[in-house]
Amino acid sequence: MVAWKRQLILFGGFHESTRDYIYYNDVYAFNLDTFTWSKLSPSGTGPTPRSGCQMSVTPQGGIVVYGGYSKQRVKKDVDKGTRHSDMFLLKPEDGREDKWVWTRMNPSGVKPTPRSGFSVAMAPNHQTLFFGGVCDEEEEESLSGEFFNDLYFYDATRNRWFEGQLKGPKSEKKKRRRGRKEEPEGGSKPACGGAGTQGPVQVVKEVVAEDGTVVTIKQVLTAPGSVGQPRSEDEDSLEEAGSPAPGPCPRSNAMLAVKHGMLYVYGGMFEAGDRQVTLSDLHCLDLHRMEAWKALVEMDPETQEWLEETDSEEDSEEVEGAEGGVDDHDSGEESGAGD
Repeated sequence: MVAWKRQLILFGGFHESTRDYIYYNDVYAFNLDTFTWSKLSPSGTGPTPRSGCQMSVTPQGGIVVYGGYSKQRVKKDVDKGTRHSDMFLLKPEDGREDKWVWTRMNPSGVKPTPRSGFSVAMAPNHQTLFFGGVCDEEEEESLSGEFFNDLYFYDATRNRWFEGQLKGPKSEKKKRRRGRKEEPEGGSKPACGGAGTQGPVQVVKEVVAEDGTVVTIKQVLTAPGSVGQPRSEDEDSLEEAGSPAPGPCPRSNAMLAVKHGMLYVYGGMFEAGDRQVTLSDLHCLDLHRMEAWKALVEMDPETQEWLEETDSEEDSEEVEGAEGGVDDHDSGEESGAGD
């Protein structure tokens, strides 16, 4: 759903019951002046039924619908899911707000790999920002997913995708460049594989899952530049400055907000085996500089461990409550853990 002028435009979705499910590709508008719903009937060929797609408003007044997920039954008790990576434009026809038309879009550039559960926000210069998501691999009796923490920008004016790449701290690059020029001619240069050559950096974080198990998140950061290719002075300075600070770990369903050119990423979830971990960390990134992530609130394993202990206490209290009831203090803990 997106806000378009004095209306809220809603597209797609799904409904699931114990017996069946259905996906939608209809369009509704909610008028913010009259507080009434109306169904739109756009002409042209629009997206197939789906849920989990993302929408954004272009500077030209159109509405972009990208991605999504749907599934269909292939045989009894077996469903096949589809990750959509197509893009459509919904816009008023001939400038009329009561008549709309669908147009399929084929943007150029580097677009995201197929995924679901990604998040969207409006970046500076009227660009649409996409972050994270998950690519699920489904089999008949199992489901595994690869989570992402990458950034992509869609420029509606040029109808082009861009991959968001961090540059690293600028002040450090300048300092290193000046220091190298002041080295004496006889100064030794680091050999290949020495201190001057930086390989991938692995960042390890630990969080506590809901069952109390410690889950390790490993994130590999690759140093700028390609091995075996000549580098310019600027590229060397980028490498010597080091890899950008580690940002949010891979996740899906994170919450995004952009304020004064700063992107804020909060929470989300990821899976480790059969365990599902809910995140509560907060990070920010200057979209004008694109230098490095900054962690505002780190993941707090102690808080998650406290919730796990509360769940254990609730289990014991439920047994005791069957005999003597639960007092007000215990009721407060139970309601708090369920929030």
